[in-house]
Amino acid sequence: MARDIQTEIETLKGHIVFLGTVVEENMECAIKALMEKNPELAHQVMQTDRIEIDHIEIDIEEECLHIMALLQPVASDLRFLVTVLKVNNDLERIGDLVAKIADKVLLLYKENPTVFLSSEMEVPDKLHGMFDKALWMFKQTMEAFINEDTDLAYKVCLADPEVDLAKRLIYQELEEIILVDPSRNVFLAKMLSVARSTERIADHCTNICEDIIFMAQGKIIRHYGGKHNSKELKLT
Repeated sequence: MARDIQTEIETLKGHIVFLGTVVEENMECAIKALMEKNPELAHQVMQTDRIEIDHIEIDIEEECLHIMALLQPVASDLRFLVTVLKVNNDLERIGDLVAKIADKVLLLYKENPTVFLSSEMEVPDKLHGMFDKALWMFKQTMEAFINEDTDLAYKVCLADPEVDLAKRLIYQELEEIILVDPSRNVFLAKMLSVARSTERIADHCTNICEDIIFMAQGKIIRHYGGKHNSKELKLT
């Protein structure tokens, strides 16, 4: 029996959505592990990345390439498959960044459990807001992918500078604290790394949203500065 490309595409879309769900849950767990200083939960996050997320990413790539080779899609179907390959890679990279956040929890705990668990080593307030924004961006990104919602995708892209600004402000604040209180330099250096990973998660969300716009409209907005400056690519 001949394989129906639309059936294959719907199945593949479901797999991407499942990967996104796993990554989102792992992100929430990593943030919780840091906030609650929970090394067991941090270890679980890293295991999920290695055992589940990486394997799903490979399976999706193989499935996508298989469809492209056997069914020779054109036009919108080809754009969808190209987008899936790129989104799949970005989701895996977000998974890696989430694991890096969890790894910082484990490193801090192993270095000095008593100090790490003390009330003096609290996550800076500005990081809380940065986490919330990055998580919001991720959830909206997956919603935009599911519904092929280009307006929502543009909205996510416009939110990225907020995360960039938050990272810069956190860097300034933590560097000032380190100068005044060198005893916290190891902890705060790890928080700087967490802020950097969070900012990169937001960047990958933006990448995915740019690809969603390409998938739905055939427009490349990467490097063109937004909604009204884009290059249209026609696949026939």
